[in-house]
This record gives sequence, C-alpha cells and structure tokens, in this order.
Amino acid sequence: MYAIIETGGKQYKVQENDVLEVEKLEVEVGKKIELAPLMISDGKSAQIGTPEVAGQKVVAEVVEHGKGEKLNIFTYKKKNTHHKAQGHRQPYTKIKIISIGK
Repeated sequence: MYAIIETGGKQYKVQENDVLEVEKLEVEVGKKIELAPLMISDGKSAQIGTPEVAGQKVVAEVVEHGKGEKLNIFTYKKKNTHHKAQGHRQPYTKIKIISIGK
C-alpha cells in the first residue's frame, strides 16, 4: 500500500516505514503529524481525491530537523570587477511514515 502526499509544495510517494526529508515543518521532534493523502493505492485499486481522499490520513512522526548540504552561489559580471560569492543551506525536517489509511 502506498500514498501520494503533499507538503511544502511538493508531492511524495510514501509507504509505511519510509523516512524522507521534506521542507521544514514547525513541529517538535517526536511529535506525530497527520497528512492528507492525494491518492491511496493498495496495488489493485486506487482512491483519488478531489483534492484529498476523504476519510483517509497518513500519520508520520518527526525524526529530526536539520540543514542540507551547502550550495555555493557565485555571480560575476564580465569586463567588470563585480564578483559576489554566497552560500545557502536549505532547512529540512526528516519524517517517518507510521501508518496509511483510516
């Protein structure tokens, strides 16, 4: 059984016991959250929501918060002395899918 969920403006295909990194959520570590599925499938049939499947939920537990790898951004303008270096680390929340269904 798997489900399609949406969080942080992105969609993820998840199964039970999956661990994935999503955009940062303002939830404490160890807390459980409920996500509304866009689609649930058991391999034989699928329930597709409009936009969410009514009466179904995906329960996940927050494992940790962190920052991704550093991205180095370097811009310059040719024939000038303009150079700019910048870095960015995207914050994320790691969640573990506990259950899919009612």
